[in-house]
Amino acid sequence: MPEICALTQATPFSDAERDAVYKAIHTRRDVRDQFLPDAIPDEVLNKLLNAAHHAPSVGFMQPWNFIILRAQEDRDRIWQAFSRANEEAAEMFSGDRQATYRSLKLEGIRKAPVNICVTCDRTRGGEVVLGRTHNRDMDLYSTVCAIQNLWLAARAEGIGMGWVSIFHDADLRTLLNIPKRIAIVGYLCLGYVDELYEQPELEVKGWARRTPLEDLIFEGKWQGEP
Repeated sequence: MPEICALTQATPFSDAERDAVYKAIHTRRDVRDQFLPDAIPDEVLNKLLNAAHHAPSVGFMQPWNFIILRAQEDRDRIWQAFSRANEEAAEMFSGDRQATYRSLKLEGIRKAPVNICVTCDRTRGGEVVLGRTHNRDMDLYSTVCAIQNLWLAARAEGIGMGWVSIFHDADLRTLLNIPKRIAIVGYLCLGYVDELYEQPELEVKGWARRTPLEDLIFEGKWQGEP
């Protein structure tokens, strides 16, 4: 018989603790270019990864792995794959939109001292996983929760993070020797920063604005177009 652990009281956080959680959420930014060259100490990086590893996961399957890249030559190879895909992405926009896209500085891969590729092993936990019986993508959602944990922990440590999504999946698989059964969920750039945008960078630079929360809340049922 497995040992039964005692429950602990779910006491509310103190005002200071609660404020710190909300501060991390509201001041988290997607950092693209402002990274400092300072190395992230191993003990700090392990704290961030441990925060990620404590994310919720369906069926407690913990489907994530973290591929750490620190060598400049490795990051340069990843950047070359990104650069090819980024040029393709730029061509998908036109006019002022394309000019704005090209003006965005996307140098995190080469500037950030640590890159992390986060993957999801969709076979972990076996064929039938508690909680994933009717939604096969719950393992992917769990891995995204791990990334969010890592992001908020990084913010608390004064470390910026950027999520790079402009890749051909096959390029990353080849460069990082990732098996076909493994899903690539996120490619992250991490490094210390000395300043962050007060608002999301894409909002500051006129790409988009935050949608008012009241426009996104429905009561009881869907209230938009069917």
